[in-house]
Amino acid sequence: MESNVYEITDSVEKLEAAISRVRAAQEIFASYTQEQVDRIFSAAAMAANRARISMAKLAVEETGMGIVEDKVIKNHFASEYIYNKYRDLKTCGVICEDKASGMKKVAEPIGVVAAVIPTTNPTSTAFFKALLALKTRNGIIISPHPRAKKSTVEAAKIVLEAAVAAGAPENIISWIDVPSLEVKATRMKKAAIMLATGGPGMVRSAYSSGKPALGVGAGNTPAIIDDTADVVLAVNSIIHSKTFDNGMICASEQSVIVLDKVYDAAKAEFAARGCYFLKEDETERVRKTIIVNGALNAKIVGQKAATIAALAHVNVPCGTKILIGEVESVDISEEFAHEKLSPVLAMYRAKDIQDAFAKAERLVADGGFGHTSSIYLNAVTEQDKIQEFSSRMKTCRVLVNTPSSHGGIGDLYNFRLDPSLTLGCGSWGGNSVSGNVGPMNLINIKTVAERRENMLWFRAPEKVYFKKGCLRTALDELKNVLGKKRAFIVTDKFLYEHGCIKPITSQLDEMGIEHAAFFNVAPDPTLACAREGAEQMKAFRPDCIIAVGGGSAMDAGKIMWVLYEHPEADFHDMAMRFMDIRKRTYVFPKMGEKAYFIAVPTSAGTGSEATPFAVITDEKTGVKYPLADYELMPDMAIIDTDFHMTAPKGLTAASGIDAVTHALEAYASLMATDYTDSLAIRALQIIFKYLPRAYDNGLNDAVAREKMANAATMAGMSFANAFLGVCHSMAHKLGAFHHIPHGIANALLIDETLRFNASEAPSKMGTFPQYDHPHTLARYAEVAEALGIDGDSDSDKLENLIMAIDSLKERVGIKPTIRDYVPDEKDFLDRLDEMTEQAFDDQCTAANPRYPLMSEIKQMYLNAYYGRSFKEEEKPDASFIASGDSQFDSHNFKYVYSSKTDKN
Repeated sequence: MESNVYEITDSVEKLEAAISRVRAAQEIFASYTQEQVDRIFSAAAMAANRARISMAKLAVEETGMGIVEDKVIKNHFASEYIYNKYRDLKTCGVICEDKASGMKKVAEPIGVVAAVIPTTNPTSTAFFKALLALKTRNGIIISPHPRAKKSTVEAAKIVLEAAVAAGAPENIISWIDVPSLEVKATRMKKAAIMLATGGPGMVRSAYSSGKPALGVGAGNTPAIIDDTADVVLAVNSIIHSKTFDNGMICASEQSVIVLDKVYDAAKAEFAARGCYFLKEDETERVRKTIIVNGALNAKIVGQKAATIAALAHVNVPCGTKILIGEVESVDISEEFAHEKLSPVLAMYRAKDIQDAFAKAERLVADGGFGHTSSIYLNAVTEQDKIQEFSSRMKTCRVLVNTPSSHGGIGDLYNFRLDPSLTLGCGSWGGNSVSGNVGPMNLINIKTVAERRENMLWFRAPEKVYFKKGCLRTALDELKNVLGKKRAFIVTDKFLYEHGCIKPITSQLDEMGIEHAAFFNVAPDPTLACAREGAEQMKAFRPDCIIAVGGGSAMDAGKIMWVLYEHPEADFHDMAMRFMDIRKRTYVFPKMGEKAYFIAVPTSAGTGSEATPFAVITDEKTGVKYPLADYELMPDMAIIDTDFHMTAPKGLTAASGIDAVTHALEAYASLMATDYTDSLAIRALQIIFKYLPRAYDNGLNDAVAREKMANAATMAGMSFANAFLGVCHSMAHKLGAFHHIPHGIANALLIDETLRFNASEAPSKMGTFPQYDHPHTLARYAEVAEALGIDGDSDSDKLENLIMAIDSLKERVGIKPTIRDYVPDEKDFLDRLDEMTEQAFDDQCTAANPRYPLMSEIKQMYLNAYYGRSFKEEEKPDASFIASGDSQFDSHNFKYVYSSKTDKN
């Protein structure tokens, strides 16, 4: 070992040189393996253990405080208990790893630790902090208290010599011999972290050093003895703790609060065990000895009870264990209410447990915030008291039936409480740490997180019945499989008055199932409508709900279902936005406990029969809310073409184009999967073929109606799992502000959305792990190819796809611009900013592949309002749409389509 290790660091220059040596040693030490570190840790702990008696003697001899035999225990604890607690702890390299999730944590040392050692525990704390530094590959500079310099430095030397002999770098531990203010300031400035144990002034200095600091606050531990306590256990535990090393551990009891019923018994037990109750005049004299000039009298710290009594001119037996002052005030003006660090104890009488709690709270507030509190009671029968006590005490350690000196330092009376001689007091005590300081406080944890794609899913209704005439088979399950007895039908006035629900009610009558109907659903259902229906449900008490109609009836039915099963649910909470449905703040209530939900669509478009979504309008504000949660997924969907045959042309067109946008947005979504892609593509292929037929001759073309019904549900299943995008966000608000049917609103905005999303260099890309780069243009090109739409490049294919969509819209009577539906330009522009912000905040925006700025949404609205001008020759050849099947290759499911766009 180099001789300069033992140089006296009594100047700033010598200290800086010593710190440089420690830092150089630490840089070498940082490369050590866990095996090397553990070997050094073991050797150092064993050396400290072997020196436990000699170091205890030296500490008492130098400081004149405490008890040799108790300091032996402290030294033993600081070596043996610390070593055994942390011997197997990983502190080097990878300390934990989850390969499946691509996550691992790597431990790195902090650097050079500046450790302040108190005069109350000069050797045990030096052992403790040096061992922590060695376990964590840190260097350490130890600063002793001036009155304990010799014993602290000797303890540091013992650990250093053992560590170096076991392979540690020389100079890994150093110390300050003459801790002047200038030297202390330099130490704080040069170290990586401060580890401070000692008086409040020293701890405040550490926290103001400008470096990270782990400091601990003062203790003023109150101990309550409840009237259910084992008084003998309680009193003797307190005596054991309070007399340990003459009361110098900061966690030791400073006051005991005894309930009136057991006060006399406790007092007698204290007296019988060698404690002395001060008389009134003696109490006053001891008061003036405890606190001098507003501060704790250093002459009493760690002294025997008889010595302190003599200082106060009180005569007590020489073997007196504790001086007890029976006092009433818990105010800071009462000297006995302070931390005393000696075998002097305040004793209070409490009329009941609440009085005891109040006294304990005040004592903690008067100088022990964050440290330790203690209670003795019947832990089996009085759990409520333990709960209230722990709730009210602003302390980081709440001890039950435990001597607080031994209990607070951990691992003696509760093996799960970490052993430590540095007890954090959290923010209550002005500390940065609230627990018992250990090795993990002296390492930096580097988290290595590999990119991983989130788990995805595919969810659909439990049962989906389809084919013309399937209603009877599906409803038969209500009685024969599900055992339902009361059905509540939700529909709109038109369907109700035209007898469209008659096939359902007739079969319910045949099966003996009672039924009632709510038919006040408007095209844009409101929350008021949903509440009205829920009230009728509440009166009827159905075990089955059947929503019949378009998206409005199904959406209204879903909200009624929620309000019926969970009237306490708050609508605005349910509408709370989320980025990831698995992480949403609001947790939807469990559905289906009262009623089974069946969706019977009468139009081919919304897909609500197969989705976890519902759109509803707050009639008070006019805001349209899309709700989303898988609890809203119908239990059964019945896709019976008989309900679709009479749909008018306008509804057929709007709902058909709505389904087109569902499929397109699901295919482009951040969350699209192979499962959702296949449904989206197939739905688009079917719609492009059969929507013109259904529009032209829906009353007579059952095949076209059935195909469109299937396509709408398939598109619904796709976006139920992949979610939608900004087209729907904008359409929701366009419909709400200007009363445009939802499918038409989507049709007016889809062109702008496709071009917006197709940017190869968007201003902002959407955030989702499986979406690794902007590639939506290629996705749209895949859609075009699946529809038989050609082009020389992906951009060509996109423009040809847009023109094909425009031709389909024109074919079914949808006008090209928003202006065609909202001719009042001033009204549109006046409300544009508000509509834009609401669209940005719409739930559907989150899954869009391009994250839209509000200015970009506004521009899309403007483009869609005024329209883009195209030359006549740029319009697509849409003859395949006009002629129905004539140009459709059914074998390859592909349109024979050639674009007339200028490829140059």
